[in-house]
Amino acid sequence: MCGIAGVFALEEGLAPPSIEQLNRMASALHHRGPDASGIFRDTRVGLAHTRLAIVDPERGQQPLGNVEGTVWLVFNGEIFNHVELREELEAQGHTFRTRCDTEVVLQAYERWGPEAFERFDGQWAVALWDSRERRLVVSRDPLGIRPLYLCVHGHHLYLASEVKALFAGEPSLPRELDPVGLDETFTFWTAVAPRTVFRGVTELEPGHTRLYQAGQVRELCHWRPRFPPEVEQFQGSVAEAAEAVGQALRNAVRLQVTRADVPVGSYLSGGLDSSLVAALGRQMVAGRFHTFSLRFTDAEYDETEYQRMVARRIGSEHQELLVSRSDIAQAFPRVIAHAERPLLRTAPVPLYLLSGLVRDSGLKVVLTGEGADEVFAGYDLFREAKVRRFWARQPDSTLRPRLLARLYPYLTRSPVSERAMAQRFFGRNLARWREPGFSHEPRWHTTSALKRLFSASLREALQGLDAIERLRSSLPAEFHRWQPLSQDQYLEMRTLLSGYLLAAQGDRVLMAHSVEGRFPFLDASVMALAASLPPSFKLRGLDEKHVLKRASRELLPPAILRRKKQPYRAPDAMCFVEPSAREWVEELLSEHALTDSGLFEPRAVEQLWRKCLAQGDQRPLSNADNMALVGVVSTQLLHFQLVRRAPEWSPTQSTDSLTDLLPHPLRALP
Repeated sequence: MCGIAGVFALEEGLAPPSIEQLNRMASALHHRGPDASGIFRDTRVGLAHTRLAIVDPERGQQPLGNVEGTVWLVFNGEIFNHVELREELEAQGHTFRTRCDTEVVLQAYERWGPEAFERFDGQWAVALWDSRERRLVVSRDPLGIRPLYLCVHGHHLYLASEVKALFAGEPSLPRELDPVGLDETFTFWTAVAPRTVFRGVTELEPGHTRLYQAGQVRELCHWRPRFPPEVEQFQGSVAEAAEAVGQALRNAVRLQVTRADVPVGSYLSGGLDSSLVAALGRQMVAGRFHTFSLRFTDAEYDETEYQRMVARRIGSEHQELLVSRSDIAQAFPRVIAHAERPLLRTAPVPLYLLSGLVRDSGLKVVLTGEGADEVFAGYDLFREAKVRRFWARQPDSTLRPRLLARLYPYLTRSPVSERAMAQRFFGRNLARWREPGFSHEPRWHTTSALKRLFSASLREALQGLDAIERLRSSLPAEFHRWQPLSQDQYLEMRTLLSGYLLAAQGDRVLMAHSVEGRFPFLDASVMALAASLPPSFKLRGLDEKHVLKRASRELLPPAILRRKKQPYRAPDAMCFVEPSAREWVEELLSEHALTDSGLFEPRAVEQLWRKCLAQGDQRPLSNADNMALVGVVSTQLLHFQLVRRAPEWSPTQSTDSLTDLLPHPLRALP
């Protein structure tokens, strides 16, 4: 796992990138790869790399070139089937100088060209320069586990694992938040690739490979979700499906544990997904196996009982981190600096702190249960959509909407806690139950309501634009032929999984402490099998992840299997009223600071802040107000850190106050 960066002249004859420029980009990515760094430069391209040594630590330095020195690449990620690909290439006459998967990527490209990326099972972002073809190739894994940002400026293409490295490489790059990216974030919780929240900066779409050659740009899609029609679905029984799922997950965990030359541990939340991954991981390791859990001083979010139950069952070396509201508030600015996007929840912050514990314990790699809810239909959103579609077929029924009461049992301010209000909220637009996005409309509607806080100028910039319709227009042609649950799963993967969970809660907070996350549920074979299962195997009635629970019976305590679904959450807005945070938050939300960013209406934000101060644990904030405050605070931080920040600031520096993260104290802004 690493950081990559580069500069490519889009036209022949331009000055090559300077060594100083490439070193600045690498320096901005030091946290992603503290073990080594290197650069390659010729007359057309410069590539920079920072390394986190996981596979073949002695010989895997990058940038890596072929024997002739005509093809060079920088690679961030892991190709878990690199051993099998190596054997296939060796059978065709290839010889290798290293044991690392990086060289397999290089030689696979030499053998199969850009189509090589279709053969990979893993998580990657790659930039490759083929001087023979005068071609730059960039590629990204199917779900965007590893980031890759692109920006064209002054006849050059800049690329990097993080936006801060783009800015470090070329200080003249415009720094401005993109209104459309912000609009998508305050609709879907994330900007949807290729869009980002920075104007002029794009992400390579997950599952895509792009070629820059002879002044042309060609884009290939090497992977997209596929949900087969009913006649092509898994034909066995539920029991047979559970056995197949169990075997596929064992294989995925085995690959992700054994394809590393360093110890591999596991996160353990106490839920089904991480517990199953940890149990399988324990089986693959002969010696000590480390698990790591978060605890919360707020009992509402704490799952210690279940975490310890699983740790005892599997016999792991278990470590816990207790997190308070003050801890979250104190670390929040650093998390925004690493996430490089507004957040509507504080949930990434405890995970950032937990990755620090992993690194302090001497580990570089952890398994997580991320992706199981998307792949096996575990979210309440999927159950909610099923109830709403059932209700929509008899909209006058008084019995059908009562099923809503079975949703969101873990929320203090659950949207189904008051029957009349729930029926009004979830009964909106029932007539559109056949339309794309029906499943997600309640979430998108709730989040979009936060835009009431946008400034007049931001609202004007968004006049006539519709983020939801734009997403609908980009859906694949086969989307309309998929079954409803498959449509819902696709939307969740396309938006929240790729742009938020695998980014802000995944790569960014892990790599902030130089830790690689691995995600067995997102293994290519596991995803293909899950997509082939009939929807009733995944969501049986309202029993979510039914087949996965059956596959886990022999491995986990019954109490874990019987638990009601409780997604990972953390205290939100009330963290910012803690005495240790209130001063810098009020400075950030002051009229002066809000006017400087120009993104939010000061009066509306002041009313929200006063409401937050007036509320207490006896009268908790609504979910919408929680998201609104976190969203404003995080967006303001992003503006001051990455739009207005001082060039010498580093995201890895220790910060005890807000002003350490800003170019100068907010009250002194011109």
